[in-house]
Amino acid sequence: MINLGFYIYSHHKTKYSYMRKIRAAIVGYGNIGKYTLQALNAAPDFEVAGIVRRSGAENLPQELEGYNVVKDIRELGDVDVAILSTPTRSVEKYAKDILALGINTVDSFDIHSKILDLRRSLGESAEAGNAVAIISAGWDPGSDSVVRTLLEAIAPKGITYTNFGPGMSMGHTVAVKAVEGVKAALSMTIPVGTGIHRRMVYIELEEGYDFNQVAATIKSDPYFVNDETHVINVPCVDDLLDMGHGVNLTRKGVSGTTQNQLFEFNMRINNPALTAQVLVCCARATMRQQPGCYTMVEIPVIDLLHGDREQHIAHLV
Repeated sequence: MINLGFYIYSHHKTKYSYMRKIRAAIVGYGNIGKYTLQALNAAPDFEVAGIVRRSGAENLPQELEGYNVVKDIRELGDVDVAILSTPTRSVEKYAKDILALGINTVDSFDIHSKILDLRRSLGESAEAGNAVAIISAGWDPGSDSVVRTLLEAIAPKGITYTNFGPGMSMGHTVAVKAVEGVKAALSMTIPVGTGIHRRMVYIELEEGYDFNQVAATIKSDPYFVNDETHVINVPCVDDLLDMGHGVNLTRKGVSGTTQNQLFEFNMRINNPALTAQVLVCCARATMRQQPGCYTMVEIPVIDLLHGDREQHIAHLV
């Protein structure tokens, strides 16, 4: 029996290493990348292999001094897992390229309707590269998905409502920033109730662009098309910026034949900090899975934890 508190098994290198730390690379260095670096430095079983940026070591932020900052992950040498801190729409391309190198990947892909397609696509790449991909490893989709799964298991009949916010949605904000004519953006998620949300989108407009055309483009994006969306032109987005977010998750259902079972889960969070922590936990879990692609609901939750398995069982069960 291997004690995971003392050994780490790297399946794609087919060897056990005594007290060997997991070498993780951060791919992309925006808000999530910055918090991922903090989470990796706080984790006793990880070491930072380096940071991959499009600009490499050019215009290096002060906090990255002393780290190996490159344009291509191949320049980092031995890497066990790549934590993708890239926009959702570029996840598949980055993950496929990295999995082909035999390096595990973790991402926070957040377009719910496209997760199954991504799972199939990266599953093929992961198996071909003898590597592991864990996708949609944020807090929703991600850790909230695990909570929803557990609640549905213990009350099989019923309805679950997930109400987000009020708070900044990083995925929606990034999508707005990519729209031509948008200088800066903030997308706020406002819960209406029963899983229905309003999107309040604040933008700074580039000179020469028509606000109505830009607003129409935003509203037609898949991130917004299914929700009530309001686009507002403001002089300074930074004056509104707050990375706080939250969720209220409620299920009312039936256990066996007993009615009126009610469960509620609440949290108030710093959005990128929690996303980064989940990514790091799942990066650890990649080292304990067989080659393939997984969502968080498919992973034993104990695999997210550092340390001795039996000690966790004694403490948590």
